Amino acid sequence: QVLLEESGGGLVQAGGSLRLSCASTGYSVHMYGMGWFRQVLGKEREFAAAINWSGSSTNYADSVKGRFAISRGYVKNTAYLQMNSLKPEDTAVYYCAADRQGERPTVVAGWYDYWGQGTQVTVSS
Repeated sequence: QVLLEESGGGLVQAGGSLRLSCASTGYSVHMYGMGWFRQVLGKEREFAAAINWSGSSTNYADSVKGRFAISRGYVKNTAYLQMNSLKPEDTAVYYCAADRQGERPTVVAGWYDYWGQGTQVTVSS
C-alpha cells in the first residue's frame, strides 16, 4: 500500500519561501506521477503542480507558475514543492498525491490514486 506523508508546512511572511516534501512509505512511487493540490476551508481542492514519473514533464496552475517548482528526489520516491514569493492567497492545506499512470503530470484530482493527510501553509501579510 502507498502511504504518502507531507512535511515542511508552516507560517511564513509574504515574499518568503517554503519547501514542502512528500515521502512515500510502504510501496514505492518511483514509477508514479506526483502532484500537489491545495485546499482552503470551505472551498474545493485545487491543482497546484504535477510531475511525471521521470521528472521530464511538469504542469503548473497559472496562479503559481513562475513561483513554485515541483521536483522529485534522487531515488524518485519523494516529491518536493519549492514555493517562493509566497502570497497570503497561497494560504491553504497542501496535499501531495500519487497517480499510477506515471507518464502524465495530470491536473485532475480525480485521476490520482493516493493522497497524503496534508500540511498547513500560512502566509501572513
